[in-house]
Amino acid sequence: MSSVPSPALIGRASELRAVIGAMTRPPAVVLVEGEAGMGKTRLVRAALGRLPSGDRAVLLGYCHQIREPFPYGPVFEALRDIAGRLPAAQALNPVTGALRGYLPELSSALPPSPQPLDDPRAERHRVFRAIRALLAAVGPAVLVIEDLHWADDGTRDLLRFLTGQPPEGLAVVATYRRESHGTARSPLGRAYLHQPDTTSVVVPLAPLNVADVGRLAGALLERGDLPPEFVARLHERTAGIPFVVEEMVRSLPDAEEPDALDRAGVPLLLREAMAERMAGLSYAAVGAVQAAAVLRLPAAEQLITSVGGHSAGLGEALRAGVLHEHPGGRYGFRHALAQQAVYDAVPGPDRRSAHDRAMKALGAMDSPPLVQLAFHARQAGDTEAWLRHGTAAAHQAAALGDTALAIEVVEGMLDDPGLPAPDRGPLALMLSRFAATGLSHQRVVRLLRHVLRDDFLSSDARGEARLNLGVVLSNQAGDTAAGRPEIMAALAELSHRPTLAARGWASLAMPEWGTESLAQHEEWMACAESLVATADNPELAAAVLANRASFEMTTGSPDAFAIAATLPAADPRTAVRREVARAYCNLHDSATSLGLYGAAEKFAQKGRRLAVETGAQYPAYLLDVSTIRREWLTGRWEGLRDRAVSLGELATETPLIAVDVWLVLGLLALATGEWEEAVKHFYGAGLDAPDARYVPIVAAAAGGLIDLYLTRGMLDEAVAEAERAVARLRQKGVWVWGANLVPSAVTAFAWAGRVKTAAELVADFGAGIADRIAPAAHAALDAARGALASAECRHADAIGFFARARDAYAVLPQPYSAARAGEGEARARLALGDGGAVAGFTELAERFGQLGATHDAARCRRVLRDIGVEFQLPRGRRRNASALSQREREVARLVALGRTNREIADVLFLSTRTVESHVATVLRKLGVRSRTQVASPASPAAPPVP
Repeated sequence: MSSVPSPALIGRASELRAVIGAMTRPPAVVLVEGEAGMGKTRLVRAALGRLPSGDRAVLLGYCHQIREPFPYGPVFEALRDIAGRLPAAQALNPVTGALRGYLPELSSALPPSPQPLDDPRAERHRVFRAIRALLAAVGPAVLVIEDLHWADDGTRDLLRFLTGQPPEGLAVVATYRRESHGTARSPLGRAYLHQPDTTSVVVPLAPLNVADVGRLAGALLERGDLPPEFVARLHERTAGIPFVVEEMVRSLPDAEEPDALDRAGVPLLLREAMAERMAGLSYAAVGAVQAAAVLRLPAAEQLITSVGGHSAGLGEALRAGVLHEHPGGRYGFRHALAQQAVYDAVPGPDRRSAHDRAMKALGAMDSPPLVQLAFHARQAGDTEAWLRHGTAAAHQAAALGDTALAIEVVEGMLDDPGLPAPDRGPLALMLSRFAATGLSHQRVVRLLRHVLRDDFLSSDARGEARLNLGVVLSNQAGDTAAGRPEIMAALAELSHRPTLAARGWASLAMPEWGTESLAQHEEWMACAESLVATADNPELAAAVLANRASFEMTTGSPDAFAIAATLPAADPRTAVRREVARAYCNLHDSATSLGLYGAAEKFAQKGRRLAVETGAQYPAYLLDVSTIRREWLTGRWEGLRDRAVSLGELATETPLIAVDVWLVLGLLALATGEWEEAVKHFYGAGLDAPDARYVPIVAAAAGGLIDLYLTRGMLDEAVAEAERAVARLRQKGVWVWGANLVPSAVTAFAWAGRVKTAAELVADFGAGIADRIAPAAHAALDAARGALASAECRHADAIGFFARARDAYAVLPQPYSAARAGEGEARARLALGDGGAVAGFTELAERFGQLGATHDAARCRRVLRDIGVEFQLPRGRRRNASALSQREREVARLVALGRTNREIADVLFLSTRTVESHVATVLRKLGVRSRTQVASPASPAAPPVP
């Protein structure tokens, strides 16, 4: 069959209406999902072609399977053709000047570049804002991003930003392949939230049914009388995939022949379909098509002709519809399936020669794409070039901060059975080094364990690989039970390599992990320092110094800041600065635990800058999660749950390194009376296996769980948890970590009548922090003394202790803890009959409410009601009669979580009858008929409770 015209869109009428409807109601987000060949691109193109006439920019960007490390590349690709739509530079938002370096084609149309920012995260946010402002300036616009499943993390983050705060006239359309495991997760991640004022549509594309396959085939063949048997057989052979149906029908010599489909081949018939279409092409055109297949990605004419050697054939291949023109003057296949079919049909020797030509042509470029070079070298059989380009690509990606790509490249090389055995060891070491700064670890761990089981590694390489495996298990995986034995085994193998052994001892010396005493960790640190003193290795010296600074800070040592000041942050060597980035991450975490929030912020700023400069993904992520905890402590709760959920989304493979996130989500749930959620998150923060988890967070989670048990009247459980947690704290000997545990444990012991135990704990805690720089712990000591004094009915003393704690917490600042201490003071005043109690509880109810601690606020309001004082909730300005009041929002949240009226009454200290009335009002205002229809708030997938 010669040439068949492209058919109209078949079987997609409702999907087409949905896409057009969303595009014409901006701001909008349209996600078109489907398997390869399902017609996603054709649907979007058809929708664009049917949009109502008007001045609307259509911006097209593409994600590619083989990608080089270029942040936000698909979006910048889409923006390059908008120069003619921009207003004068002086009319643009000045922030758009930040895009000059990314969009040189538009530099003359953009405002001047702003001064660079010291904080890389702030710089990235400014770039995001600039892109949003640019899109707003050219609106209305449709931004289409194809093949989102191949997008890099930065592009996904940018699209989440744009779809979370879309310009008024922007419609974002993304196509992506549905994940093979069939989950319903958004391609933008679970952190993506549908904005209520944004049109949001997900359009899934399923295979065509038999009738639609018949209509599609009939349109292709320009006839409407196809035999039912032919249509049924065509549907069976093609599985209803539109692209395969089209390619199959185009290759048929005669649909009337009974065995036409059988003779076309199996399975999917794609190879035969493409062979038929190419059969009529000239030798030159076939060469161009095969060159495009070898290159895989859409390529410029010069590159295709360099590989195919036939410049005249490209136009013929385009006219025949075998190749298609892509934006930016590039040419390739309409679909990856077509590319693969042609590629597989090229004889092996010809493929190798073509890959060799591709390697030479790409290598001659000013900035050779190293990932593509490595791919072509491997396919050409040039092992030496493959290793050279592959390792260079990995190092380049790591240097640019794309550690995930660096790991991916090395993993692919180690997975290749053609990799020579002598080269596996160096690559395994490279992989383990990259893994120590990245986030992903599961495949890395499997590969390293496989390499260690083989017997081809030298003893030196084996020891270093095992050491790095242990570090990755302990850090990224958060599994010290598995990681520490590997580190100990590595130390035995590295006995003759003291410099590497020093790194292992320094890793074991970090007291936040394991059950060993602080004295044991000090011995290990001293061992590491004695070994590094004899070595001339700046990177190792920086690593050990980083751990010493972290050690001093986490224990609240008076020497911590002096040692931190000696970190070589300005060293020209990337590896050294990467160790300093890790140190600043640890220092930020420890300073946050100590209550030194100003110092913590400074460490965070330095750490982020160095982490971005050196491609240290792991420290950068830990800075983010510990910042979440600092925001909780300092009272920045607005939007905190959503920010925590977003970070938890990034740790789906490594939930144990996100323990700060689970802790904060647990504490937020506790403050709002979400008991089951709080318990789940506290266990996720480390209480599932406390001896193998991050000790400071485990202690804080235990304090939260004790508070929960006390709130719910479960005194025995509270005491049992306090006993276990305090025993772990005593065993470790780092008392400053008790700031969020000791007051709760003292309260539990005292309420249970074990006043002596409570008094001993207060004394030991005071002695343990006496010479420590730990303002949070010192404030907690006064809070614990207040709890003990209240239990002993020394209410005047309790007032003094709680007042000092309240003031100390306020100075930090730690407003929630200050309010909790203020509540202790108010209760002590109430016990003495002090009239100041009423004012205290009134102020506390307002303060807790402003923070979002709805359960604590309700508890204070309950006290006021009990003593005959009325407390009115702030009403604010009601925009309409259907808006929920503050109390109704509290009730609605608990209804959405599946709570019964009795449970809601317990959380909010209301009568069941009052709750029933509120629930009825909530249902009426929301316009729903059932409790199950009340929308549930977003919540991350935390690790399950064992």
